[in-house]
Amino acid sequence: MRSMRTLYPAIEPYVRHTLEVEPPHKIHVQECGNPRGIPVLFVHGGPGGGCEPYHRQYFDPQRYRIILFDQRGCGRSVPHAELQANTTQALLSDMERIREHLDVERWLLFGGSWGSTLSLIYSETYPDRVLGLVLRGIFLCRGEDIHWFYQNGASKLFPDYWRDFIAPVTPARRDDMVGAYYELLTGDDEVNRLAAARAWSVWEGRTSTLRSNPALVEHFGNAHFALGMARIECHYFANNCFIEPNQILNQAARLQHIPGVIVQGRYDVVCPMEQAYALHQAWPQSRIEIIDAAGHSAAEPGIADALVRATDAFAVELA
Repeated sequence: MRSMRTLYPAIEPYVRHTLEVEPPHKIHVQECGNPRGIPVLFVHGGPGGGCEPYHRQYFDPQRYRIILFDQRGCGRSVPHAELQANTTQALLSDMERIREHLDVERWLLFGGSWGSTLSLIYSETYPDRVLGLVLRGIFLCRGEDIHWFYQNGASKLFPDYWRDFIAPVTPARRDDMVGAYYELLTGDDEVNRLAAARAWSVWEGRTSTLRSNPALVEHFGNAHFALGMARIECHYFANNCFIEPNQILNQAARLQHIPGVIVQGRYDVVCPMEQAYALHQAWPQSRIEIIDAAGHSAAEPGIADALVRATDAFAVELA
């Protein structure tokens, strides 16, 4: 029986950058590991989640040049929770700006949840820039995927948590939870805005792991994190993520020359496994690894094990 892999030891960035992109945005970028290593871009979730220190630890720091960035409006990027000029196309442009600024010709992309979405769209847009993909908790951003988590689906598995999620919304508006939340999160009442942000974010934190993780829920409930996460997520979902219906699967042929690993928790409630399976069918060059005792979170032991093994394997292949 093989031993479970855990994350690499904690490391600090060797350089940080602030890149001015489309006004009013300035994005935070950091580099870790080996400056001469294989370039890998960590693409965080949300949208609006931002990067955390442990995100640096999925990669062998001796073999990888680890690049992380906070997407527009979240993490250390400013202005915080800003929705103006915050679209999928803008984030793709930022990724290209980072690649060019850091003089990277091609890179490995590593993304989970919304990070998988953005990595896939980037790869379909710029396939010649991508060495490979390591993806987790696949989110295809279809209307049905948003409806499952924010309207009718996950609500039946977690009716107690769902009751807290719908509480800020008047009963008359609960037939359109994303629309109702968008009004609250962009309204003038600061108290209501923050309460809605916390309820939105905590709903995701509570349902992201197979077993409840109080530390994760507390993190999602932090006011600064919740406001960025909730406002930006709701902004994207109210606008169908600024992509065409079923765009990722419809353009999957563009991935055919890109090697990839899909890591998926069997009991992922945020992004159910059907999405990962549909992607694998449309992109048969990928390898899918289903983790039986796991939900959505990248920090769950089985998922972390599979992700580290995947980056180790790519380090050998791309050396």
